[in-house]
Amino acid sequence: MKKNILFLLLLFSCLYSRSQQGIDDALGFQYYQQGQYEQAAEIFSRLFSNTKNDTYFDFWYNSLIRLKRLDEAEKITTKLARQNPKNFHYSLALGRLYQEKGQAEQATRQFLSTINELPAEEFKIRELANLFYGFQAYDLAITTFLQGRKLLKDEKRFTYELLSIYRFKKDKQMLIQEYITALGSEPELLLQAETVLASVFEDNADYQLLQGALLKKIQKEPQTETYSKLLIWGYLQQQQYEMALRQLIAQDKRIKDDGGILFNTAGTFLANKAYAVAIKAYEYLLSKGKDNAWYLPARVELVEARYQMVIGDQYDKAAIAALAAEYETILAEYGKTPNTVYAIRKLARLQGYYLGEFDKAERSLESALEVPGVSTSESGQIKLDLGDIYILTQQPWEAFLIYEQVAKQFEGQPTGNEAHYRAAKLSFYQGNFQYAKSQADILKASTSQLIANDALNLSLLISDNLQTPADSNALKMYADAELLLFRHRYAQTLAKLDSIPVAYPGNSLADDIMMSKCKVYLQMKDTDHAIKVLKELISGQPGSIWMDDALFTLAGLYENELKDTAQAQVLYQQIITEHPGSMFAAEARKRFRKLRGDNIGS
Repeated sequence: MKKNILFLLLLFSCLYSRSQQGIDDALGFQYYQQGQYEQAAEIFSRLFSNTKNDTYFDFWYNSLIRLKRLDEAEKITTKLARQNPKNFHYSLALGRLYQEKGQAEQATRQFLSTINELPAEEFKIRELANLFYGFQAYDLAITTFLQGRKLLKDEKRFTYELLSIYRFKKDKQMLIQEYITALGSEPELLLQAETVLASVFEDNADYQLLQGALLKKIQKEPQTETYSKLLIWGYLQQQQYEMALRQLIAQDKRIKDDGGILFNTAGTFLANKAYAVAIKAYEYLLSKGKDNAWYLPARVELVEARYQMVIGDQYDKAAIAALAAEYETILAEYGKTPNTVYAIRKLARLQGYYLGEFDKAERSLESALEVPGVSTSESGQIKLDLGDIYILTQQPWEAFLIYEQVAKQFEGQPTGNEAHYRAAKLSFYQGNFQYAKSQADILKASTSQLIANDALNLSLLISDNLQTPADSNALKMYADAELLLFRHRYAQTLAKLDSIPVAYPGNSLADDIMMSKCKVYLQMKDTDHAIKVLKELISGQPGSIWMDDALFTLAGLYENELKDTAQAQVLYQQIITEHPGSMFAAEARKRFRKLRGDNIGS
């Protein structure tokens, strides 16, 4: 009986003690949060004495610091550090106390002493580094991880932790070195390295730092492909396409690749208008011989690159004929197969739009449709090309039928939406405005933002310019001009556009005429006249549906043609602030931030 009573007394005592601890715990936190550090220090001192819990020590210690009772805190912390040499909490708290007292050298010695006394245990190493990180001592956290590598005799340990700290500190040199070290054994980190470095790098000097480090590493380890890939990426970021190509060719020869990487990168050169470099890349691929898998695609793209570089839209008919002959040579040598359909389409475009050989263009595309094995999607694109040629050859009914056929075959898909839009535009050319508007209204909900925007513009163009008989007649002349532009009849297009206000003074098409003129000048590579027209539109037609298009186009010309980044920034900012719902808003924001020097992606 006495034993039972004694047990119950002990149980009640324990429960009371726990209950009291819970009350003190809550009260202590409340005092601390309210800045009543005297009361908090008293409670947490008692709780720590009873439990030896480091959390209570931290609040007790911090309360004493806030009260400036530094000598008392030092006495307590020194005693605890001596009694518990393996507990980093106390030794680090002592170091921080020295910092608080302005004893920087003594604090540094205390921290380094703690690091030097680390055992060769990964858990302890991480624990100490995390404690340093917790009070923003990032350099000491780095030192801890590096010491841990020595203790564990593993130079690859703690890679992710160090990368994270270097990135946070924007320590570019160490970030580069750490990635280079890691990529040797973990090539899967390449994409992450590219993303992180792009977010941290601010100018060409940073990329040059990367290139210098990589070139040294490649000299020592030429067999490590990942280093070459990162170097090529760096060159591409700086638009140093010649250097990128040299490295690609060196890598291709070293690893005896089939050329796929080089072919894909040549496409990047072409997209960035580095035509001469793209041509060199394709010529190198051709030098690998006809048995190479990329020989035929490179040969086709080589003709395209030559066309883009030499001809552009102000073309020399003799040069175009020579390019067409190159495509015909490819087809004669390889025949008409699914692999050469691309060449057939390119040839037809040259024949139809530049050489005036409409019948040949039509026959070329019709023959492409008969090639066995052509994919359904490719067949849809060929039919759209053929419909366009029918417009050039003044067979609008044939064009309309083939557009409708493609639209039905690919209903609800991007190709189908494109076919619907081309049919609507054809109706517009013919002056069938009500039907064109009805089709455009349906397409305004298209999943493709580009098609939806084009459809919206077409719908608004029609509805805004059918208010009076004069406006309707002016719109018919404008539609005629748009058809001439489609047929690349630039001089006739400009003449027709200029005649509209003469025939119908005060018509409602002023902004539309300006935007069409801009398109003509851009296709003619007449940048000066394009900029002049865009400025007139922006300043004189503030309510125009083309305002965001005009601002974005003008900003692009300033950025890429005139290299006036300051003015480009002003125009991109205008889109962001005045036209937040524009389809160009997201891209304008991206370009604005890039020109301003922001670290996009960080």
